[in-house]
Amino acid sequence: MFQAHAALFLYAESPVHMGTGQAFGLIDNPIARERHSEHPIFAGSGLKGAIRHRFSNLGDWKGGLLDRLFGPESRGTDLYAGAISVGDAQLIAFPVRSTREGYVYATSPYALARAARLLTQLGIKNVPPLPVRVETGSARSANPGLLSGDKLHLEAFEFATQVDDSALPTFAKWLADNALPTGEAHAFFRDKLARDLVLLSDEDFTWFAKNATVVEPHVRIDNKTGTASDGGLFYTENLPPESLMLGSLMASAERSGKGDMPAEGVLAQVVGAVNGKLLQVGGDATTGRGLVAARVLPGTAL
Repeated sequence: MFQAHAALFLYAESPVHMGTGQAFGLIDNPIARERHSEHPIFAGSGLKGAIRHRFSNLGDWKGGLLDRLFGPESRGTDLYAGAISVGDAQLIAFPVRSTREGYVYATSPYALARAARLLTQLGIKNVPPLPVRVETGSARSANPGLLSGDKLHLEAFEFATQVDDSALPTFAKWLADNALPTGEAHAFFRDKLARDLVLLSDEDFTWFAKNATVVEPHVRIDNKTGTASDGGLFYTENLPPESLMLGSLMASAERSGKGDMPAEGVLAQVVGAVNGKLLQVGGDATTGRGLVAARVLPGTAL
């Protein structure tokens, strides 16, 4: 049973490839997606590995603290459960190219409702009310500057749009204040998220989440000749920069028998290592992929 909880927001600052290990379509290396919604996800196992890696690089931990918090390597003989749990991260907002302001942060009633549910379950207080749903082909925006007349143009699509001056901007401001890192480096993006969050229908949002990702061609090089291998062309999918994801951190008291750190202390150790910091998640680290900024929002006791 986990006694301490926190929300883990992850903001992509580069393309991110957290893959599936298999492909069935035209893309050779697709990103991981939920089966039912087809929204991109970051698997909790991959996130836990990324957080453990960052934690391990912060110092020479005495008394086996790394293993006590995250669990020992499976190939060892002294096995026990770790004290920290990392959940899958789900999609909240997805960047979509716009004819005004460069791009918008698109979201949907389903994405916001899931986020609000998880935040409430983690003990996060004062989550704003959800905006009113929209019909397919329509949108809501808090920024009239995004519109041409009463139309919003995203990629090659046109959406009849209503300006929302209540629930949507309130939720957008809450995300800007709580989901993105503090500090001057992210000030522009906090302001833009608060101003340019756009609510689409679940169907329209899912279309962009499936079809507006970053797909990059790669060529496999033959080590002997230094030239492209025959049949070496392949395509890799990435979640685009400026995407916003939400996961969970949960902690229990130590279960190693080698210490007695309570759940709150376990969570504090991990939060101190990642909050406001840059993590590398997924593959292609040597080509600058997978850089995400973490923001942790502690929950109250449930």
